[in-house]
Order: sequence, then C-alpha cells, then structure tokens
Amino acid sequence: MHSDPTPGTPTRAQARAGEKSPGAPIARHGRLKPRSLRSSLGALALRTVAVVAVSAAALAGFAVLDVFATVNAKEGVQLVDAAGNALPPRVGAVDGAFTVLLAGSDSGGGNPAYDERDAALNDVTMLLHVSADHRDATVVSLPRDLYVPIPSCPDGTGGSHNSMSRQKLNTSLSYGGLACTVLTVKQLTGLDIDYAGVIEFDGVIEMSNAVGGVPVCVSGDIVDPYSGLDVRAGDNSLQGAQALAFLRTRHGVGDGSDLARISNQQVFLSSLVRTIKSADTLANPLRLYGLAKAAADNIQLSESLKDVTTIASLGVALKEVDPAKVVFVQYPNHLDGDGVAPTVDEAELLMSALREDRPVTLTGDTGLGSETVEAAPAPAELAAGEPAASATVELPSNVHGQTAAQVTCSRPFAD
Repeated sequence: MHSDPTPGTPTRAQARAGEKSPGAPIARHGRLKPRSLRSSLGALALRTVAVVAVSAAALAGFAVLDVFATVNAKEGVQLVDAAGNALPPRVGAVDGAFTVLLAGSDSGGGNPAYDERDAALNDVTMLLHVSADHRDATVVSLPRDLYVPIPSCPDGTGGSHNSMSRQKLNTSLSYGGLACTVLTVKQLTGLDIDYAGVIEFDGVIEMSNAVGGVPVCVSGDIVDPYSGLDVRAGDNSLQGAQALAFLRTRHGVGDGSDLARISNQQVFLSSLVRTIKSADTLANPLRLYGLAKAAADNIQLSESLKDVTTIASLGVALKEVDPAKVVFVQYPNHLDGDGVAPTVDEAELLMSALREDRPVTLTGDTGLGSETVEAAPAPAELAAGEPAASATVELPSNVHGQTAAQVTCSRPFAD
C-alpha cells in the first residue's frame, strides 16, 4: 500500500506528462517590454538608411572609377615648351592660380553628321584663368579668325613644323594638334597654360543632355539652315542637337560674324554655369555622374589632366567661385582683311591683369550676338576676416563680355 504524495509534489504520472500538481508554485521569467510601433518603425528606417547609404556609396565609388577608367584609357596629349621639350605635368592638388585651355573641334569624333573637313579646326578656343585664392575666374574667348603667329610645333614623329608669322588661330589644331594650339596661345597671351583639352561636337550634345537641358533666352525667332538651329523668341531649354546648333550658329545671330557667335556662345555658357552650380544639379548624383562621364568620353586631355587628384582639386576650386565673379570676355580685336587682329593696348591690359592674378570687370556691352536682360548681380560680400582680392582691373568699353550671373538673350541676325 502506497502513501499519497506530499501535497504540492507531482505524481509520477504527472511528472512523466510534464504537468505540475495543482498546488505547485509557477516559475516566472522576466518579460520583455512590448516594442512600440514608433520604435519599430524607427529601427526599420535606420536599417533602410544604412542600406541605402552603403548602396549609394558603392554606386558613387563605381561611378568615380568608371569615369577615371575612361580618362585613363585615352592617350593624353603631351604639352611642350617653346623648344619642343616635354613639360613635366603639373599634377596633384591644385594650390594657387591655374590656367586651362579648351579647344572646341569642328570634328564630330567620327560622327558623319558633323565631320565636314579632313582636318579638324579649333573653331572655339577658350582660356580659363582661376585666381590664386580661387575666388575669381576669367574665361577668354579667342576668335577663330584671329591672325596670330604660330610657333614651331611638334609634328608627332619627333620632328617639328616650321613656325609661321601670320595665320588664323583656328588652323593651329590641324597644324600641330592640341600642343600646338597651347603653344600658340601661350605665345600670344604670355600666360603659362597648365592644362588643356579638346572637346568635339558630340561632347557638347552629351553634356547638355546630362544636365537635363540648358535654358537660354532669345529675343526673336532664330532659324539657321546652316547649323540646323530652330528656336523661338523667349526662353528655350536646349539639349542634344539643338544645343550644338545654338553654339555653332553664326548666320543666325547678330551680324552673322564669328564675333557675334562668340557673344551668343557666352549666353549659353553663362547659363550652363548657373545650371551646373544649381541645387538641381549639385544635389543630383545621376546628373553629376552623367556630366562627368560625358566629359570623359568626349574630351581629349593633356597628360597633366589625367590625374585623379588634379581633376578633383580643379573641380573643388571651380565649385567655390561665385557666378558673379566668373567673367566671360572676348579677346580684344578689330577687323583686319578677312579676319581680325589683336587690339594691342586692350589685349595687353587684359592679359597683364591675368598674369598678375588681378580680377577684371567689364564696362562695355555683351557683344554683337546678345543683349542684356537683367543687370549683373553684385558679387557676394567677403566674410569677416577674409583678405580682399588684388586691385580690380577695369576693362575699357570696347571689350565685350558678361558674367555667369548675368542673364542675357541671343540677338537674331539683322541685316
């Protein structure tokens, strides 16, 4: 005969079944506080942000590598001195003033829609000079029909071409390549040119596409069958073939001359600067990548511009310049036969200002191919404690141009 189990002690059957006797104490464990909906959503948001940030960083890294891989895959142009000796490239972080030459070739880079000649001409030649404090930038457009001496230039086979005392500037690219154009402009201006590039027609198309179009104003309808331009009076957003046609048009603006075309190009370029520096572009990684990729695909660079640190440093320097202190100016000139010649005193005043790293201001009008719509905004005030820039050089009224902050309209051709 078995005695009953002690109260509170499970029977064997209950133990085997895992049950507790009715009077057994219940084991209690610490309970987790239920998570609120807000904290759960917050944690999910943080994880999502982390994933997006890592993905964005990976995509940005890929984009940068892609752009520089494109640049490095291309053969760079070796710049030379007056004796034909290779110049050591100025690479690395940019400290101080610098000058860049950009030539626009009338070649389409193999595109049969634009290739018109056997030899490419530099129909556009521009100098960008940025001051040592990176507060001022001056862009000088040199007329394609400017008569200049062309120095002896390398011929690409280890020899050199003979110098010429008087030729139009736009023949220098076909004569001796980008290095020859750099030597020619250096001799003309007295400026040291650290970096250079050649952009072809297709590059203009791709860069205008990358920023989603460049807004330009025209004061009347322009239809130019020579370039294919067809725009209406008022505001137009130009990209692709129409952007290129706008830059190429000569017969459609001003008096139909190359000088009118320069001021028309400055309407586009000043708007392009404003567009690139706008929040819509700077805050849009896809647009920035597209712009960089378009440039890398379509610009042939000097060896000095094929360095990652150099390109990044130049970009940072230009990013900080106030558009009101980006001055587009036409190289001073006057008519001479079927071209133009330098107007010596005014040209020397402009070039000596850049050589001495002094900012310039304009007092004349915008040129034959454009007209002012809005007064140019004043440059931003210096922050407390910032050193003042060197004394500004005021250019005479027969020197034409505008700032990047100034809104201008293209002027249609008038007989």
